[in-house]
Amino acid sequence: MRPEGFSTTGIYLRPLAQFERGEAWRLATLHDRPDYLMVWITKGQGRALLSGIRLGIGAHTALLIPPETLFSLDLMRGAGALVLTMPAALAQTLTMPHRPHVLRLRDVQTQAEVTHRLEAIHREASATDDFASDAVAAHAALLSVTLRRFLAELPETKGRPGAHRLSEAFCSLVARHYQSSNTMADYAKMLGVTGTHLTRSCKEACGMTAADMLAARSLYAARDMIEQTDLSLKDIAEQLSFGSPAYFSRFILKHTGKSPSTLRKSARNRPLMAV
Repeated sequence: MRPEGFSTTGIYLRPLAQFERGEAWRLATLHDRPDYLMVWITKGQGRALLSGIRLGIGAHTALLIPPETLFSLDLMRGAGALVLTMPAALAQTLTMPHRPHVLRLRDVQTQAEVTHRLEAIHREASATDDFASDAVAAHAALLSVTLRRFLAELPETKGRPGAHRLSEAFCSLVARHYQSSNTMADYAKMLGVTGTHLTRSCKEACGMTAADMLAARSLYAARDMIEQTDLSLKDIAEQLSFGSPAYFSRFILKHTGKSPSTLRKSARNRPLMAV
């Protein structure tokens, strides 16, 4: 039986809870993904951190998250969202917007059009009809057109604050190098600034220091490998460039309140959820 939202094109449309597998940390912890994501907020409000910038979000907001873009999402209780994912190569073929965006769709007609496109994708992805995958890709292409038209009609904005540009550039580096042994001084040098300036800029742009963002990305990777693989804790620590397994265990305990072995045991005992 195919999971809900499945498509042989690799396009999935899932409720937020199913996307995060019932584990809130998977969205609340800063990370990036290899696929293209569109998060469509259907009700409620919250805050998002996208490519180094923290923003408030509410109903009828679309978050466009290209591959290797750092993000986190914190929605209030009762909020709802749909998450569309597609392979990076397909997103490029369909000309999905290639930069991260938070789109607040206030026009009722545009809201209805986006909702219609997503419903059509869901309907065809769940169907067993001939050429259903072709229909999924076609509706995704039309969604891309809707989004690009909306972006084209937005008024030109003035130059962004320097702190925002620096925070975004730092996030881009972290997404590519978080598994390395780079220090904050190394990142600052790559960006041509001092460590103090980098920390101050990130704090201004998103409320987190540069060190906090790097730690969060490492934490997500570590927890994901602990819970989803059979790799030894020693191997995970080495892959993420921790100095020692002991330091790795202290890092996990500090940020989660649980030891790596406890996290792994809890994950093994957790009921499976379709992804």
